[in-house]
Amino acid sequence: MEPFTTDNPKEIPDEQKIKLLKKGNDVNTGEFGGEGSGGQSFLRYNWKAGTTQKFLLHGIPDGADHTIYTAYFFDNEQKTWRLIASFRRPKKSTYLTRLHSFLENFNPEQGNIDRKVLFSNQWVKDTKGEWHELTKAKFSADNTARIGYRKDFEGGADKKNFYLHAFGFFKQQTPMGKSLERESINTPPAIDFASLK
Repeated sequence: MEPFTTDNPKEIPDEQKIKLLKKGNDVNTGEFGGEGSGGQSFLRYNWKAGTTQKFLLHGIPDGADHTIYTAYFFDNEQKTWRLIASFRRPKKSTYLTRLHSFLENFNPEQGNIDRKVLFSNQWVKDTKGEWHELTKAKFSADNTARIGYRKDFEGGADKKNFYLHAFGFFKQQTPMGKSLERESINTPPAIDFASLK
């Protein structure tokens, strides 16, 4: 998100715009608006249900008032990390905080289709190079759930996985703000960071 509050990216002053530093092959980049505004990047990929997908996010301060965010996606077919994009955000200098995962349906006409996603083996690496496993989380929901437009949503921990489950008109519901905890896997990622582009 841009530091300048608007739903129209054309209104953002140049000195407060997020700058694209680099992007990966076949990655689409641009701006978004309508729910805040900012830089956007996405890769069209043929997802396969039941297959584990891996993501890597790096956030690091760049001077006193900028942060660089870089994202990677692990291509299971090519067996390699692919760069999605790297953006430089002004008016903020920080490492990663308040990490989130989500399950979303972009097509309201498909709200009858049951969706579930598992999140497992999540880790963060600190500034000393030490890995820390994420085994605790808090369940939250968006405005659609908060104002009661949808009531078919839940989240929880199933042994070594966190999960989110939504849509399909089921009756279960997890209270917003509920604390969740999954079992530890104790196997930190093995990533050759020097090979990342």
